[in-house]
Amino acid sequence: MPRWVRSAMLFAALLSLLPFAMIYKARHTHSPLPRIHLIQGMDNQQRYKSQQMNPVFADTREARAYLPGTIARGHLDDDPAQATGRLDGKFVDAFPMPVTAGLLSRGQERFRIYCAPCHGLAGYGDGIVAVRAERSQEGTWVPPTSVHDKTVLARPVGHLFNTITNGIRTMPAYGPQIPAADRWAIVAYVRALQLSRHAKASVLTADERAKLVELAP
Repeated sequence: MPRWVRSAMLFAALLSLLPFAMIYKARHTHSPLPRIHLIQGMDNQQRYKSQQMNPVFADTREARAYLPGTIARGHLDDDPAQATGRLDGKFVDAFPMPVTAGLLSRGQERFRIYCAPCHGLAGYGDGIVAVRAERSQEGTWVPPTSVHDKTVLARPVGHLFNTITNGIRTMPAYGPQIPAADRWAIVAYVRALQLSRHAKASVLTADERAKLVELAP
């Protein structure tokens, strides 16, 4: 057999080992670069960045809005009033659950954690954050609204629940941080705070009125 034929056969044999060597290297080395995909899969596909225009849709929005009537998995039996504070498109004016001492106690605890830093323990908008912001005199601080303000007093409980969930004006949304049950507990406690500052003497018993007179300065 000619010498060049033997050399060619040896070169071909060595060349046939090259794919296996490349496979071995790919499986046992690390790289910041993505692997080569001859067949594209869902882990390596074209995508749009947040807020980028998407010509696929008529409104060119990349982020799609929730479909009307969409229900999260495991929440099919949820009361819409309890989940959103609305019923038939209007804010509910009654609590979708019994208002108990336990609910008010839970609401007081959550209020002191999430609300009191700005709104104050009594809800007058004089929390430690608000006081410090006023003292700094930067001129950009918007004081928190007192829960005893006439506009807040006139709002239905569903509106207050929606405010906690989605925020309002400079107040951020707390829906991602506070579960719906605790949001309703906070609303119940806010109503208790409002009632404690605006209750009429006629709703008190004689003993309660006498005790108030005794405690008055």
